[in-house]
Amino acid sequence: MTTHEGQRRGPRVIHTAQALVDEVVEVDALPVRGGNAVALSYARYAGGAVNILVAAARSGADAVLAGAVGTGANGDLVRAALAAEGVAVSSPPVPDLDTGICFVMIEPSAERTFVTTQGAERRITVESLGTAAPVDGDLVCVSGFSLVGLTRDPLLAWLDGLDHGVVVVLDPGAAFADLTDDLRERALARTTVWTSNADEAAQLTGLSDPVAATGAVADRLPAGAVAIVRDGPKGCWVREVDVVGEPTYLPGFPQDAVDTNGAGDTHTGVLVACRAAGADWETAARRANAAGAIKVTRRGPATAPTAAEIDTLLDQRGLDQQGLARQRG
Repeated sequence: MTTHEGQRRGPRVIHTAQALVDEVVEVDALPVRGGNAVALSYARYAGGAVNILVAAARSGADAVLAGAVGTGANGDLVRAALAAEGVAVSSPPVPDLDTGICFVMIEPSAERTFVTTQGAERRITVESLGTAAPVDGDLVCVSGFSLVGLTRDPLLAWLDGLDHGVVVVLDPGAAFADLTDDLRERALARTTVWTSNADEAAQLTGLSDPVAATGAVADRLPAGAVAIVRDGPKGCWVREVDVVGEPTYLPGFPQDAVDTNGAGDTHTGVLVACRAAGADWETAARRANAAGAIKVTRRGPATAPTAAEIDTLLDQRGLDQQGLARQRG
């Protein structure tokens, strides 16, 4: 499978979660409690759900934000960033309330620390989500952070009303581990695709080994589902529920990272875009690994590569555009 900029085909990628504005500072080290740090740089970007949608659009997906966007400078930045990538916003603006921010501190190791406010992005309703009008085959992305607070009840009610053929992609985030058992099981029962990092899989399963955790996550998903677990530059594991055997390992493409903020989002966006274009899960995961590797060499959250840039990295590594080793005669 090869995708190129400008192409839009197949099922849509619809995101229901929070589009925020990231205010990013680089620091030599986090300050001690009550202390002070001097920022080495400052930047302001559209982030949150924007990261996944931009990554999906740059890999050829028809992408839509169903989540709420405010009225004000932050909401304007979110809408402009999405419009620049051809991503639609289906829900109407939230009146008299602006979009919130995520304050991000990045250390020299590229590790990041977050503090997040809440604003218009939390004011979703069943009706506002319904403006995306998903149909069978569309991939609807859900964040575990949406399963808490004001967004929980309208999101769950809307998910319960979706046709079975709509693919629900769950990115659990750190919030998923803190949900009640009943709420976690309700979410997992409607999940078609679990995509997380290794820590999040370990929090659900109690297993620190990502291979074992991937299998254990898959065992909790319904028939036809798939579990994908990332382990940073090492790559990811894929286990389809209906396929017998151990999870499949897809190696990563280690880089000298300058900013890991948005790397997991980039992986998810490319993963679902490739799937929407008809790729199998292993092919999609290989390309997602390559996309995440490129992203960490760039500053800013929504800095996903294009499909052509992914192709170039795979070519440099002696792989074809599906990420498979080329035959050498």
